[in-house]
Amino acid sequence: MTLPRKSRTTVKLTSLIAGTALLLGALAGCASTEEGGGANTDGTPKELRVAYQLIPNGDLIVKNQKWLEQALPDTKITWSKFDSGGDVNTAVIAGSVDIGLAGSSPVTRGLSAPLNIAYQIPWIFDVIGENEALVAKDAAAITDLKGKKIATPFSSTSHYSLLAALQDAGLAESDVELIDLEPQDIQAAWTRGDIDAAYVWTPVLGELEKDGKVLISSKDLAAKGKVTADLAVVRTEFAEKYPAALKTWLQQQDRAVKLTRTDHDAAAAAIGQELSLDPAEAGRQLDQLVLLDGAEQKGADYLGTPEAPGKLADTLFSAAEFLKAQNQIDAVPQLSVFQSGLATKALSDAFAS
Repeated sequence: MTLPRKSRTTVKLTSLIAGTALLLGALAGCASTEEGGGANTDGTPKELRVAYQLIPNGDLIVKNQKWLEQALPDTKITWSKFDSGGDVNTAVIAGSVDIGLAGSSPVTRGLSAPLNIAYQIPWIFDVIGENEALVAKDAAAITDLKGKKIATPFSSTSHYSLLAALQDAGLAESDVELIDLEPQDIQAAWTRGDIDAAYVWTPVLGELEKDGKVLISSKDLAAKGKVTADLAVVRTEFAEKYPAALKTWLQQQDRAVKLTRTDHDAAAAAIGQELSLDPAEAGRQLDQLVLLDGAEQKGADYLGTPEAPGKLADTLFSAAEFLKAQNQIDAVPQLSVFQSGLATKALSDAFAS
């Protein structure tokens, strides 16, 4: 915590790139085995490596119900838990996961220089609402946080939203002390009294709300034009090599969204098991998100179609402009970079009308 505030994020990003380079070198000798061990006779991959996070959306239902394992019986499904989208970006660069969940801010970074990750977005897990928020112990307004310690996972949607919230309140980043912590570490620091506020997501947010006050949520920021979402990313190489497996994955995600609408109790129970929450609380957290089925995701406001890429590309472009203004990325890519990053063909193939 001794770095000058303006340089911390730059150091964080530089460390990420350096760490990734070292990891890539370590994995270079075993790339053939790390990439799933090839294909089965039916063209499906022998292994599908999934990066998931503890977010109460359809992905946890798919995992809990083992739908992917049932739909791809000859494929070994490996689920690995990650704490943030920045970590997922690193894993994708290293080639150690095939499909993963990352927030729109880390994905914007991933598609921008210097990372330029070779991945695409085939699915929107959720549009973030009240499940991510800025919560404080002794503050009635964001302006009361001047000079205070605020924790958030750097390079996450929460980090992006926190910067937007500070800007909206007329505070500069230098007006507060930002601390980079993963969600579980935020909860521990909050309990010890080491921090004054945090921008984080559920289920940790739910714990902080017990003795803290929500000052602004991502739903509030979305109304101000700062929309965030949890996105799926798939390595471009994997998507091109195993389109049938990606189609199956997409269909299971769609199945999960439909379960939340037709049997909310069953969906909440599955999510609760994954988060170690009772079904009622899991259901409450689920309802704080906006989940979209496959047909909706093909709409103009979201991923769109191969002929007409959706507005998600514009959202990511706007996020890149904001991140560049905050010195979080080197340059703003062309809109076409984000449009080509939408896996609209895979989505259309999975949900042909």
